[in-house]
Parts: sequence; structure tokens; C-alpha cells
Amino acid sequence: MGMELLAPAGDMERLRMAVTYGADAVYLAGNDFGMRAFAGNFDRKGLREAVALCHGNGVSVHVTCNTMPRCGEVDRLPEWLEYLDAAGVDAAIVADLGVFRLAQRYAPRLKLHVSTQAGVSNHEAARAWHELGASRVILARELSLEEIREIRGRTPPSLEIEAFVHGAMCVSYSGRCLLSNYMADRDAQRGMCAQPCRYQYALMEEKRPGEYFPVYEENNETFIMNSRDMCMIDHIPDLMEAGLDSLKIEGRAKSAYYAAVVTGAYRRAVDAARAGEALDPVWRAELDKVSHRPYSTGFYYGPPGQYTGSARYIRDYQVCAVVETCDGAGNAVLSLRNKFSAGDSVELMGPGLRPVEFEAPPMEDMDGLPLMEPRRPEMKFRMRLPAAAKPLSLLRRRVDLSPKGTE
Repeated sequence: MGMELLAPAGDMERLRMAVTYGADAVYLAGNDFGMRAFAGNFDRKGLREAVALCHGNGVSVHVTCNTMPRCGEVDRLPEWLEYLDAAGVDAAIVADLGVFRLAQRYAPRLKLHVSTQAGVSNHEAARAWHELGASRVILARELSLEEIREIRGRTPPSLEIEAFVHGAMCVSYSGRCLLSNYMADRDAQRGMCAQPCRYQYALMEEKRPGEYFPVYEENNETFIMNSRDMCMIDHIPDLMEAGLDSLKIEGRAKSAYYAAVVTGAYRRAVDAARAGEALDPVWRAELDKVSHRPYSTGFYYGPPGQYTGSARYIRDYQVCAVVETCDGAGNAVLSLRNKFSAGDSVELMGPGLRPVEFEAPPMEDMDGLPLMEPRRPEMKFRMRLPAAAKPLSLLRRRVDLSPKGTE
């Protein structure tokens, strides 16, 4: 197997984007036992449809069962695991040893991938999981490239090694955090984290209730547990040389636009690394056009350091429309997502397509009447594009959507 690109799929729309934009595999969750309870996720019918869509495109499906379930929840697992097995899922991502054993018993056809929640940080832990029957370990995010290289060198080649390369990073060790449990009564280990590490904090003296004293850091703000997002697109050759089998993009709770752009950019980066070619800078620039916090390279080249500037996302682009059909001359039918007008500067991006900026021309509605500004949500309209584009290509424009308050 070549190095796999593994993309997030929070719901069917995001799944289609990940598949269309070049993922080798996707990871998703059913309505239970996944660590993103607030993503759209998949019911049983939807899961079968997801497997059919992916397998029809040569894409593998990994289902997350990586919560730390309580007794009552564990009792429901055998039936769910049997369903995953029967649905044709390729792998289950697990963190709990009991869940791991249940999966072996009730879903014998599934490959078992050990979640980053398990905190695999050394070759002995990796080997132990492999001896128990794991086909893959997803390493703790706190490891350096050098440590990954050593783990690869001291584990059997039959054990696949996966690591995160892009997306949000948790302030706690491999996601093991209880802040949300205490502060919001939402269990971080059962998929309901409220992300209190992103809150802005102040100091209150007990004899002066209601009087808040700021604890200033940078920019007169106080984000004492905040972290940057990870971005390793400029370092794919290093990840390949270290021996990683799978590169994982974080973001099941993020938008379909995020799934498309990030998957597409990393697809180009992986293909360039395999061919021994330098990455076109346009693909790195694409990652600045999705909602993100300031980037870092995680722990790969040393500790990322504390980031106290802000917990806010940077959002500079908005999707205007989605391409439904397009002929070789660029005559397209699109579906509206956000309002824009003829004369606006817009950008076309899509699978296999280098982004193209152009001025939106006058359009037509589906009856052939002139249209300067599509207005109805999801209305279909015709437009001449500057290049032939595949279905699920996107039209976007620059709009400052960055929130002014705290996330």
C-alpha cells in the first residue's frame, strides 16, 4: 500500500466531497460511540449508502468506535459491531480495550485501528496492540518525527502506522481531558467536548464576587489553554521518509467546503511527494482559504509552544455555489449557497482543477431569463465558467467571516 490519505466525513455531503477531492479512505461515525457527537454522523441506512459510495470509488471506510463507553453503553456494542461487519465497513477505530475485544468477537471481518485516544507513544505499546490483533495504530499527537521514525523501525512491517497531519489540536494529552466534564457537564471521552480550553479567562477574588480581573497575555487577551491548528502540507516528504502509512486530516465536525479544500490540497501534496516533485505553492495557499486557527507543525519538529493570541477562527472565504453539471466549454449549471452578483470577483476550484479567479458574468435562470444576482437558497442557475469543471466544484469569494468574539 502506498501512503494513504485519510479524510474526515461528518455527514453524506462531506463524505462526497472527501471522495471527489481525492481521499484514499474516509473515517466517519454512526450515531453512537464516536468522538464527535455533534457532527452530522450516519444512521444505519446512511452508513450502508456511505460504504456503497466509497467502495464504488475505491475508497476505504473506517468507522469510529473510540469513545470510552460506560457499562450500559458497552452492552449495546455487540449488536452495533455486528451491523458494521455486515455493512461492509473496512475498519473500526477503537480506544478502549474492552471495545477492542468485543470487535474481535462480533465483527471479525473488520480491521482494528487503535485510536489516538489510546495514546500510543512508543514501540512497545504499538507492538502489544499488534500482538492483540490490531492492524494499525494511530499515534499520539505529541510525538516528534524522530520518535515516529524509531517506532516504525522497531515494529513489524505488517503493523500500519497512522498520524494526524492537519486540523485542530487538543490541549490535553491525545485528547484525554476532563475540563468539559467539570465545566459543562459534557463528557469529552464520550464525544461531547465543549472545548473550554478555547474560552477566554479572567481572575475573580472570592471576596469581590462579580469583579473580574483580566490576566493579560498577548494582545491584552487571555486564552491560557489555547492551541494552534496543525498544518504539515509543506513536510509530506519528511512524513513519508519516517515511514507513515496513513496521513489523517482532522475535521469531522467541519464543513463540506473544508473537506473539499483540505482533502484536495493534501491529495496534490501526497502525489507530488510520491513523484519526487516540489509542491506548487498554490496548494499551501488553499489551506489559508478554509476556516482555521493560526497554523503550526504540531510536535513533529519540537513542542509547538503555547498560543495565547486568540481562540477565534480565521474565515476569509465563503462558498457561493456548487457546480452540478458542466460541459467542456465551461457552460455550467450551479446551485446557489450564498448570494453574489455578476461583476463580483469569484474563484472556481474543484477536483483536479487549479483555482481560477474571474469576474462573475451575467447569468441565466433555468428558464433562460437573464439573472444578475441569484437569490433563492439552493436555486439552480446557468453560468459560463472560465474552465471545464467537474460536479462538486465550488465557486467562492473573499468575504471576511472571522468572528469578532470568542469561539
